[in-house]
Parts: sequence; C-alpha cells; structure tokens
Amino acid sequence: MTLEAILEIINRQLIATQLHPLSSTEVLVVRGIWQYQTYGQIAQAAGYSSGYLTNVVAPELSRRLSAIVGKRVTKKNCRALLETYGAEQATLDWSYPVYLHRVSPPFPSGSVPLGSPFYVERSPIEELVYREINQPGALVRIKAPREMGKTSLLLRLLDYGDRLGYRRVSLNLEQIDSSILQDLPRFLRWLCANISQQLQLELKLDDYWDEDIGSKVSCTLYMRYILEQIDSPLILALDEVNQIFEHPQVAKDVLPLLRSWYEEGKRTVLWQKLRLVVVHSTEIYVPLQLQQSPFNVGLPIQLPSFNLIQVQELAKRYGLDWKDNVAASQLMAMVEGHPALINIALYHLSLGDLLTNLLANACTSSGIYHHHLQRYWATLQQQPELALALHRVMNSTEPVQLEPISAYKLSSMGMIKLENNKAKPSCQLYQQYFLNQQTNGNSITV
Repeated sequence: MTLEAILEIINRQLIATQLHPLSSTEVLVVRGIWQYQTYGQIAQAAGYSSGYLTNVVAPELSRRLSAIVGKRVTKKNCRALLETYGAEQATLDWSYPVYLHRVSPPFPSGSVPLGSPFYVERSPIEELVYREINQPGALVRIKAPREMGKTSLLLRLLDYGDRLGYRRVSLNLEQIDSSILQDLPRFLRWLCANISQQLQLELKLDDYWDEDIGSKVSCTLYMRYILEQIDSPLILALDEVNQIFEHPQVAKDVLPLLRSWYEEGKRTVLWQKLRLVVVHSTEIYVPLQLQQSPFNVGLPIQLPSFNLIQVQELAKRYGLDWKDNVAASQLMAMVEGHPALINIALYHLSLGDLLTNLLANACTSSGIYHHHLQRYWATLQQQPELALALHRVMNSTEPVQLEPISAYKLSSMGMIKLENNKAKPSCQLYQQYFLNQQTNGNSITV
C-alpha cells in the first residue's frame, strides 16, 4: 500500500474521532521516516530546525499515531506499523465521504477549538510563530481583519507553549470594562492583577504602585516582580488589542510600554523570560507614531486568506467529495478564500445544500452571509466618507486611486485589495452586495 493511501486512512480515523488530521509538518516527518531519513536530513531539506522536529513535532506525532494504531509508534518501527495498519484498515472498504459524515460538523462560529479537524494550517505561519516564541524576549504580532483566524492561531501558540513547559497568561481585552480602558492607571492595575491571578501569585499591587513615579514605571516594576517569581518563560498573550485603539489617550502610553518590555529583553536576562503575543484586528485606524508603538518590532504575522489547496483540504474534512477543483474554484471566486466565509459555505454544503443555490443567494437577506454583510453595512453607515470611497471602487471596472486613509481603512477591513496603491473589490461577494444595496435605494450619503 502506498504512503498516500495510508495517510488518507489515518486522517479518516483522526477526523472520525474528532481529532485534527496530520498537519503538513507531521506529514513531512512521516514521509522522511518512510524514506529512512534522519530528523536532521528531514529538517535540512524542508528548512526547519532539527530540534523543532525532534523535540516538538516527533513526540506529538508518535503519541497520535500510537493512539490510532494501538501500539507504541517509534521512528524505528513507524513504517512497519503503518504498513500493517493500512493493510488491515483497507479491508474494511470504507467510503471516505460516508465515513466522514459520521461526525456532524459544528456550525463554524468563533475560534476553532484545539483538536478540531476543521483547523487548516497556513504554512509556514505556524512554524514561524512556534520558532519565534522559543526566542528569549520574543514579541509576536498577529493581525488581520475579523474572522480570519487570529484567535485560532493564538490557541495553538499557547498550546505549543504549554508543551514546552512555559507559563502563560492570556487576556482578551473585549472582556474589560470600558471605564477601565479609558483610564491608564486603572488599566495597568487591571493588567497586573489579572497576570497575578492567572499565575496564582500573591497580589502585591500596593507594594509596587507609587503615584510619584507614575503608573507605567509602577507597572514595569510589578512585571519585574512577576518574572522573578517564576522559573520558566512566560507567554503574555493580549487578544483584541484593537480595543485599546479606540482610546488613543490610553493607547499612546500602553503600546510604548509593551515595546519597552520587549527592548528590556535585549538588555537583561530576567526580561528574556517574557514572550509577548499581541493580537489585533486591522479594522480600526489610529494615527499612532510608529516610534511609540510596538507594531513595528518583533515578528509580524498578517494572516492571509485560504488558497485553493487549503479550501480543497477543508472540504475533505467536511466530508465533501470534490474530485476536481471546479467547486472549490467557484466558491473561491465568490469569497476569495476568506476563512470564515469558506467554513460557513462548506458547513451548509455538508448538510446537503447545493453550491449553485448558495452562491445565487449569497448576497441576499436570505443568504448564508447575511449577518456578515450586515455588520459591514452598519460600519459604513457610521462612516459615510468611507462608504463613498467604497462606492467608487465597487462601481468602477478599473482599480481606483483612493485617499490614503480611506484606502488603509477599507483594506484593513478586508473589503478591497490594493495593487500598485490602487483599490479594487476584494471579492465578488462584497461587490455584488453593495451594488445591490445601491440598486435597492440604500446608498449612504454624507
């Protein structure tokens, strides 16, 4: 039996038991083992570090394969056990789409949970963030429009840190009271208190807070206390940092503070324990000075849309038997690989809906994307000048030159694409929807 057939059988079993299928890196390792290569040879050929494959990928791969095969899988016996397992499973003559339908897919909403078969890697992004978080004093910046998979990636980064034995603090700024976000001292005390609570350390805010030296220095002294209390690296993950952007007076102090902590890691060993992860939506424009912001240092990760291969792979996981790329190409033409929109379509298709019907009704009030489109429409109603800029783009057959801030905002929202500083619609869905709105007399005027 070929390796490809065996890998397909293994992924069937993983998905059927509601586990995520083999990642592209895990498949790479299996292929190398199949060809009797060392981990060093596999890593060199693929551009990975040998330590990453040996210490991180291989142990988890061995655990997952052992659970499927029912015997302990090692590098030495991997090929023999997989060949035997594949031959045994092939006799069952499972139909791939039917077998997958034994698992009812959940409606795609919010982040993709750990272990879900519906998380698709966007190589080499995962490898880049895993490698960076290993570096002393690292800073990783993950940004994209809403519903592009930022929090899903963050969950996997935190899980990776757990496997390395790191401590972690994960804070979602959507959960903070707006009154706290508007007050710098209250926000920084909130930050320190939550870090202490998640690390189960004694809260000593009043021992370190001094109005005479200011809240930023007080907060830094408290972070130093935190780092002194732990004996392993600490991942401090801040999700939805764009909530701060809505309060520029606080943002102009908080963002440089985060940057100063990153710079401290270059000077002192203690601060090298801190690994910062900043996650934010790109849909809010704040004219912050670059030298005062952490958003021009560290590793920047801009999440892209799915490509055709990734859409086809995700369709398989929903149990869709797309033997060619026609259906995937039709869906891509409508939504350009937008992860959330792709997932919603595949969910409905897995329930038996027809692709032609979904695409025909995509832009209507009864379509599967109605709520997604309504959110954008509501945003544009609050910013009429932005709506007028979008009107120009959607009604033109050629790319349009826009005023820079409007172009930045619309691009950050994911509604346009910029080519040579000129704007065009990012996908058919948005263009058709907003043209329909104009036809129905719903144009926005200043």
